[in-house]
This record gives sequence, structure tokens and C-alpha cells, in this order.
Amino acid sequence: MTSRAGTALEAGVADQVGLTAGLSAALEGLRERRSGHDRGRVVRDLALTLADGGDCLADLRVLRDQEPLFGGVASDATGWRTLAALDERRLQAIRAARADARGRVWERAGAPERVILDLDGTLLTAHSDKEGAAGTYKGGFGFHPLLCYEATSEEALAGLLRPGNAGFNTASDHIELLEQALAQLPEQTRSPGLLVRCDRAGATHAFLDHVAERGFRFSVGLDLTEPVREAILALPERAWQPAAAQDGADREGAWVAELPLELSAWPAGTRAICRRERPHPGAQLLHRRERLPLPGFPDQPAGVSDRPPRAAAPRSRRLRGPDPLRTVGSLSEKPRSPAGFSGRSERFVRFAASAPRASAFSRGEQLCKGRLRRGMRRASSFAVLSCC
Repeated sequence: MTSRAGTALEAGVADQVGLTAGLSAALEGLRERRSGHDRGRVVRDLALTLADGGDCLADLRVLRDQEPLFGGVASDATGWRTLAALDERRLQAIRAARADARGRVWERAGAPERVILDLDGTLLTAHSDKEGAAGTYKGGFGFHPLLCYEATSEEALAGLLRPGNAGFNTASDHIELLEQALAQLPEQTRSPGLLVRCDRAGATHAFLDHVAERGFRFSVGLDLTEPVREAILALPERAWQPAAAQDGADREGAWVAELPLELSAWPAGTRAICRRERPHPGAQLLHRRERLPLPGFPDQPAGVSDRPPRAAAPRSRRLRGPDPLRTVGSLSEKPRSPAGFSGRSERFVRFAASAPRASAFSRGEQLCKGRLRRGMRRASSFAVLSCC
């Protein structure tokens, strides 16, 4: 009996799709002696620790105690040295290894019909004075990282670790995050149909101009300013149409309409779509901050499209929980975790998103045809035992 069967499955999938081998090649030369631990496996095991619920580097011992499942697992000291050795050149190699593995998974399991990139920030609270921790725009204290997920496959593509006082709508950070995420996608999926979604933090001219220049579409939030409020109030009732849910069906109790706003300063094809909904019981309407979707279709000139507002652009669902970066944030609050905002913690955040990526890969790989390797058959047998 074991409670780590699912984690062993993710380890087997990482080996089968070439992620472990790619990480080993990226970190070649870091092994201090021939009998030492393969640094690629060390990085993989650190990601598995996060996927298994670990919140600090010392939680490697959970895998270390299951040698029949995971083989030899490195010591905490080896994990620390591996993190310390990750310079920018090796981080680039790790990103390339992740992208290659994703390409193989999407080739075998099928790529999303339409790639949708969700960008969002998250605030991580620091309960003591840590390097890089600062006051946040919401009055807290800690860090303010940025995340990018692929909405369909739920894969974490990129993340930026930032100090707490980083701006929530800093266009340069959003552009850097987007470019890192795009580098993780197979080239054939970076087509004009790709959709970039963000909340009001993404409603900056520099960021949306960059998205439009890349030929992609976007859907971002727009603050409810006084001109926008007046445009909403001036809409006739017949202008409102039933809103569409994510699956295309009508969304009960919700309507949408296009607002006649002056949007010439935004990329060509940008439209302002307003959604109204019946408030749920107990909603604090006086304290709600309203936002509008600002969908952009760079391939259609403004004022030409007759696409109905309800189908203008899929709006972002609640972004997948930022557990990888939340876990990284908790590392900085414990003395046994990577210390230093610009040191091990920053390097750790670069591949911390591999935890949900390994889970997503395992879900996709199970759809592929072909035999599992012996190690994966062994993991499957443990899974059967643990479910009995």
C-alpha cells in the first residue's frame, strides 16, 4: 500500500515523454562525481514534491522514503546545490527541455483546438521581512508574481517572481511573461487564432499593441469609468442579447451588449462588450468593482465586424489556482527553504510550475496509444493496490 501512486505515475510520464532526459541534458556538467545524482532527476523530483503537496525543499524526504517507486532521491543538500547552480544559461536550457517535452505530448495526445493563454498576478503574503518583500497595491506585504496558464490543458507555461510593490499593470512584465509562455508552445500552435486573456491589468496600450503586432487576439478587462457608465445607461433594452457560457450555451440570467465607445487609440478591431448579470443572493453591490471585457480582433478593422457581441470573445474563467507560485511564496517564509529573492527562490520559481505541468502531462499521456514502460506498469500496479 502506498499513498504516492499518482506521483509515481507523473514521474513515469516525465521519463517517457523525454522531460527527465531533457533536464539532464540541460544540467549536464553539474554532477560533481560519476556516482552522484543526475541533476535533471533532482529537478524533476523537486517538481514532483510540489505536485505531491510539498511546501519546502526538505519535503524531498517524502519521495526519498519511497525508493521502490522513485529510486534514489537526492539529499536536501544536493537539492540546494542544484538550485544554486541554475544560472540564466541553464534556465534557458531547462525552458527548452520543457518546450520539447510539451511538443511531444501535444503531438501524441493532441493539442488544444484553440490555444488560450490566461495571464494573471497573485499576491503572496510574507509574515516577516524577507528579501524582495514589499507593500502591495492592496495594502498587504509580500510578493507579487505573474502567472501564465494555458486554459484548455491547464498547463502552467511561465511565471515571473516580482517584489510586492511591482505594478499590477506593468506592461513590460506582461510582455516578458507572454513571450516566455509563447516560447513554451509548439510553433504550429502560435497561430493568429491564439487568444490572450487578462483582467484589467492587461488593459494597457503597450501590452495590447504588442499582442496585436504578434497577430494574436485578446480579451482584457476595462475599468468602469464615468464615460463607460454613461454609455451603458444609454443602451436601449433591445441592445442586450443573451450571454454565452464557456461551452457556447446561453448563460442563465446574463446578457451582453456592445458599447459605442471611442476605441481608436486601441488596436484595430477592438470592441467594448458589456455583460450584465442578476446579482447572486448576498452580493455586496455597493462595494463591487465593475469591469468590462475589451476583446480585440486585430484581423478585423474596427467597425466592420458584424459578429454578435455574445460570441465576440470567450471571457476568462477563474484562472487555475496559482498553487505553484503560492507554494514558492511559502518557501521564503521558512528557514529550511531557498532563501534570497534574487537567489535560490527566483531560480526555484522558474521550474516550480513543472508541478502542475507534470500532472497535465500525465492526464494527456494516458490518452495516447502505446505501452507503458516497466516503471510505469509498476506504478500502475501500486495505484491499483492503493485503490483496493
